[in-house]
Amino acid sequence: MTPGMTRPALEVRHFSHGYRETPVLKDLSFAVDRGDFFILIGPNGSGKTTLMKALAGIIPAAGSLKVLGRPVESYSRKALARHIAWVPQQLPLDFPFSVREMVLMGRAPHQGILGFETREDMAVAERIMAVTDIGPLADRKLNCLSGGELQRVFIAKALCQEPDILLLDEPTAFLDLAHQIQVMDLLEQLKQERGITIVMVSHDLNLAAMYGDRLLLMRDGGILSLGSPNAVLTFSLLEAAYGCVLLTEKSPLGDFPRVTTVPGRIAKRAVNRLCRQADGLDAVAGDPSREE
Repeated sequence: MTPGMTRPALEVRHFSHGYRETPVLKDLSFAVDRGDFFILIGPNGSGKTTLMKALAGIIPAAGSLKVLGRPVESYSRKALARHIAWVPQQLPLDFPFSVREMVLMGRAPHQGILGFETREDMAVAERIMAVTDIGPLADRKLNCLSGGELQRVFIAKALCQEPDILLLDEPTAFLDLAHQIQVMDLLEQLKQERGITIVMVSHDLNLAAMYGDRLLLMRDGGILSLGSPNAVLTFSLLEAAYGCVLLTEKSPLGDFPRVTTVPGRIAKRAVNRLCRQADGLDAVAGDPSREE
C-alpha cells in the first residue's frame, strides 16, 4: 500500500466520454478520498459502468484523472495495476483454471518479464484466499463454483495485485441475499483492516445506504448529487433520478436512510388520499374505504 493519506485516491476533472455522436459522460468532476467506501448509484443508462471503465483505464475519457496524486498517464500499465484493481460485472466462466490459478494471475503486476510465480507470490495468494474465505476452494475449477463463490474468487484475484483502490461493477448482481451481505461485509472488512479504497456500482439503494461513506447519484451521464447517504437518498433526488416514487425514512438499524419502492397503484392511491385530505373530503385520514 502507498503510505500517507494526504491526497485523494482518485481526482476526476471534466471527465467526458461518448460513443460516436452520443455523449455518455458529461463533464464530471469529483474526488474519492483514500479509505472511502464510495458507491455509484443511478438508473440504467446513467453512465455508471462507463465511468467505472474510464477510471479503470479500460476506455479513454476526455479530461484528467489523478491516481494517488499523480496523473494517470504518468503510470505504466503495470505500475497502475499495482495501485488499481478492477472487478467487472460479467465474470468469465469459460477459463479451465482452478481457483488458485486464477487468484495467482493477480500477481502479474509484481512479476518479471517471464511471469514466473515466486514463493512470495504463492504466499500472498494463500493469504488472500484465507482472507476471502476461498481457501477450501483452491483446487476447484471456476465452472464448478456458485455465483457468490465466483465473486469472491475474482475479488481475491484483484486483491493479489495488492492495490490501494478496488473498483467493482455491481459485485452483488445476481447473488442471493446471503451472498450479497457476505460480499459487502468482505469489502467493508478490506476497507477497515487494509485501508483499501472501495469504489463500486450498485443498484441496491439500501445496501448503498448501509455500507457507503459517500454516494454519487448519476443521471443522464452527469452528477445529480454527491454526498453522504442521508444527503443523497432523499425523496426529491431519487424521484428526479429514477422517475418513480421512492420513500425514504431513517433506518431502525443506524444513522442512515431506508428506501422503500412504491408500486404505481399504491402511489396513486396515496396521492388521491392526500388530495382529499387537503380538500377536507376525508373525515378520517387514511380510511381505505375512501380511496379511489
